[in-house]
Amino acid sequence: MPWVQVHIPVEKAAAQAVELLLETIGAISITLTDAGDEPQLEPAPGEERIWSETVVTALFESETDWQQLRSALETALDQLNINATPVIEVLEEQEWERAWLDDFKPMRFGERLWVVPRGLQLPDEATDPVVMTLDPGLAFGTGTHPTTALCLEWLDQADLPGKDVIDFGCGSGILAIAALLLGARQATGIDHDPQALIASEQNAEENGVLDRLVLQNSDTPPQKSADIVMANILASVLIDLSTQLASLPRQGGRIALSGILADQAEDVRAAFDPYFRLEATQNLDDWVLITGTKR
Repeated sequence: MPWVQVHIPVEKAAAQAVELLLETIGAISITLTDAGDEPQLEPAPGEERIWSETVVTALFESETDWQQLRSALETALDQLNINATPVIEVLEEQEWERAWLDDFKPMRFGERLWVVPRGLQLPDEATDPVVMTLDPGLAFGTGTHPTTALCLEWLDQADLPGKDVIDFGCGSGILAIAALLLGARQATGIDHDPQALIASEQNAEENGVLDRLVLQNSDTPPQKSADIVMANILASVLIDLSTQLASLPRQGGRIALSGILADQAEDVRAAFDPYFRLEATQNLDDWVLITGTKR
């Protein structure tokens, strides 16, 4: 059936009030998205971030009178002293669960590693591929962001067979699963978000590596050190956790740090230089990957 969809662009300070307003008048779902191009990576525990310019989008049942809805919204926004103009559209019925296939294609990282959405086939040029099946649109990363792409390309050329890996801030589990598919002996995925651990478990099971993946909350220290440690999280969090992260690799082990904007690289390097022989920073768009070997 069709749906009535409302978009309301607002400043950050008004986003929560508009979200509550839409919920009060009967929205069946509400999402907040970036109105510009402002990066927001995974927040720290207990922290909530939204964009400076946000679009609040709501869905209403098909029988909703959109003219009455517009009038009610304009009146309520005026009463709240929020200067915003609602944009209302009718969405016709379609196969929403497959609509994302129009925008996502198989992606290659490095020479061998491919991330392939469910239902799609590898292109003909794929030779000797290592294939991970993973739907786009997951809340915790699918390889489309430069920070994840940098890590996946690095993993593709890493010496992984027989190695133990820790993925700190594992999200969807994409990095840990990629490491296992590329030959790692075992991987440990760590995250503070229970939904991330659920997503990692489901994705690992689908890719046939769940028996070699250990998942745990970030409050629980890993049971043992690892040959390779990856952390694709915010630069500020990497710096705050530098001592803890530095304790995770074995002597001579490797570390890969991402989620870092180019202008943050020197601060992150300074925090980890006492523990690692750091290599040249790798760049993709405005993001960087910092790697090194434990001293």
